[in-house]
Amino acid sequence: MTGSSDKLRVLFVCLGNICRSPLAEGIFRQQVRQAGLAERFSIDSAGTGAYHVGDPPDERASAVAAKRGITLSGKSRQITVQDLERFDYIFVMDAENHAAVRLLARAAPRGVVRRLREFDPQADGDLDVPDPYYGGRRGFEDVHDMVERSCAALLAHLRREHGLP
Repeated sequence: MTGSSDKLRVLFVCLGNICRSPLAEGIFRQQVRQAGLAERFSIDSAGTGAYHVGDPPDERASAVAAKRGITLSGKSRQITVQDLERFDYIFVMDAENHAAVRLLARAAPRGVVRRLREFDPQADGDLDVPDPYYGGRRGFEDVHDMVERSCAALLAHLRREHGLP
């Protein structure tokens, strides 16, 4: 865990930080809260690009999440070198995001960088969470399902790894 903090710091990263990563942040935050572990985690999201900095989450992502009882909040921001030093875990949505985070780090970041779908029991070798931005509502539904499965397995993994109840 991070220095003097007793919280696990988790960052979710996609391209623009308006669809996939805010969705992962919202889903994971809800799962952590439902597990009674909110005080043990610090959760955030960011994008590798600056395309949407300051924008709220995509309306379609927010609508799909709201239908499932999750509120997406916050404003888009771009990942920084300080994020690489501050977060224990950085979960990226696809290979492109992974490469961008590695390039930003220029060396191994302090935290663990992994693709979120590594935890998806239905990934079947496809570790990318596809970007639903240019697709229809069904794409957002599918991405929500992938992220929800992945986050549930991720939380179980972190609970085991850190001896959390």
